[in-house]
Amino acid sequence: MDMSRRAYDTIIEAEVVVGYDVYIDLIRELIADKKVIGTGMTQEIDRCQAAVEEALAGKSVAIISSGDAGIYGMAGLALELVMKYPTRVRPKVNIIPGISAICAAAAILGAPLMHDFAVVSLSDLLTPWEIIAKRIEAAASADFVIALYNPKSKRRTSQVEIARDIMLKYRAGTIPVGIVHHASRPNQSTVLSDLDGFTREHIDMLSLVIVGNSQTYIREGRMITPRGYLL
Repeated sequence: MDMSRRAYDTIIEAEVVVGYDVYIDLIRELIADKKVIGTGMTQEIDRCQAAVEEALAGKSVAIISSGDAGIYGMAGLALELVMKYPTRVRPKVNIIPGISAICAAAAILGAPLMHDFAVVSLSDLLTPWEIIAKRIEAAASADFVIALYNPKSKRRTSQVEIARDIMLKYRAGTIPVGIVHHASRPNQSTVLSDLDGFTREHIDMLSLVIVGNSQTYIREGRMITPRGYLL
């Protein structure tokens, strides 16, 4: 599992570690001697509030996210909760950059992000689907490479199909698509497909999908988006 040195050192130095249970399990060997507060999915506010209360009590606390805490992670929520307290008692918040799923997945696939790209989460738990669809349409019409987070869950199965149909309005069905499961984790796997067919592949919440732009191609198993250099 990839992790920045700053992130590793911060976890080691923390007295309390707070996070989603699945992510806690990924670093069990680092936190055996610490107080651990884990919660399930959809309990983000509860665990961030618990972290703030531990910090108010004088403890050094690490709130962990997968990838980068500032990219679909807990950084924003932690800041919002901390700022509800008066400045004289407000805990100091340091946001430690990590290795995002999009960076990890792109490196595994080759070089699909060498030109402008957009990142969209297909989860409609916090964002109305109508807004998500508009964002996909805008990115597709502008020929961005498009990365899809949270592409499919057991309950939410149709959104990735709708997203594909939107993108097909603006780019050919032969455009390369890369799917990375568990990026930079022990059970990592990769599939190369195309816009017409990628939704027939296995996709879940631990997958990241990268859809190429009109110039993206695959050569010798590598997905490449040219930057425009004259070779």
